[in-house]
Amino acid sequence: MARLNTKLESKGARFLVLGQMLIRGIDTSMPFEKMSGYDLVATHSDNRLSARIQVRSRWRTDAPKFNVTNLACDFVVVVKLNRGSKDGTAKVLTPEYFVFPIAVIERAPRLSGNVHFDQFRNLEDYRNQWNLIGNFLDEGE
Repeated sequence: MARLNTKLESKGARFLVLGQMLIRGIDTSMPFEKMSGYDLVATHSDNRLSARIQVRSRWRTDAPKFNVTNLACDFVVVVKLNRGSKDGTAKVLTPEYFVFPIAVIERAPRLSGNVHFDQFRNLEDYRNQWNLIGNFLDEGE
């Protein structure tokens, strides 16, 4: 089967993360220019801290891995879009979010930039953990 073009879905994942941050009261913006290593910037105006966030997405339901090669960020948010499978056998599910501090990704074994979800014994500890970014920004208070 030919490789799927998921450029639109990838852009959509960035907007999904942006929306999740905003509804949690974390001031976040998307740079107009493509930045090397990150897609979003969360800021805390009172203490002038910022967090660079790289968004990685996986189209397929039950995707086993994600790719990250540029580590020039503070967090990697992986969005499992869960859009089914190319052959139509996998179920379409709601998106899942995993918020990883960059130190966790740096310690994870990577082969050609690929990080496998099953390498995290405590993967559930990162599911929807938007507070990790909020706490990072609050450290300056």
